Amino acid sequence: MTIVNKLLKTSVVILSSFIASIALAEVPAALSKHLPDLQKLGENPVLVAAVKAQNAKGTSLDDIKKRDAEWMAKTGVDDGMKALMENEPAKELAKIESSKPYYFELFLMDNQGANVAMTNKTSDYWQGDEDKFKSAYKDGAGAVFVAEPEFDDSAKAYLIQVSVPVVDGGKAIGALTVGVNLDELETAQ
Repeated sequence: MTIVNKLLKTSVVILSSFIASIALAEVPAALSKHLPDLQKLGENPVLVAAVKAQNAKGTSLDDIKKRDAEWMAKTGVDDGMKALMENEPAKELAKIESSKPYYFELFLMDNQGANVAMTNKTSDYWQGDEDKFKSAYKDGAGAVFVAEPEFDDSAKAYLIQVSVPVVDGGKAIGALTVGVNLDELETAQ
């Protein structure tokens, strides 16, 4: 790679990061007023208990990454994926999802970003390397993270993923991501 190509690539990364930070600051007003309610979902006792139980297992990051590679190579849904869509916290996520017409695709993560439960199969098992987890978990400090809107093929709509910390005793122990359908949200206002 030539020096010019390296500089161009670096410039694109910097510009992309800058654009992403602007988009994060521009939370749609219709969504903004719902952020406290979304953050409160991170205190749901069923979800907190599930994350605590997953964290207590002490699964190594190497094992998580191995499962992640298997997950991404699988075109369908295997028994492990199905279990994460049918366990008790997944049932709780399904209740939450059905409570608002604009919620779509919720998933719960442990303190390393590994899936604990989900309403739909996620594209990967390990979210620990993604902003939605890193920013919401924040090494136990916790924060709300709002991603850029993206078109979701399965929803056939623009979604914004909102990630909130799962909190126990005032400390983040995991994260929860909620897909918010912008069209449905605007309609519900």
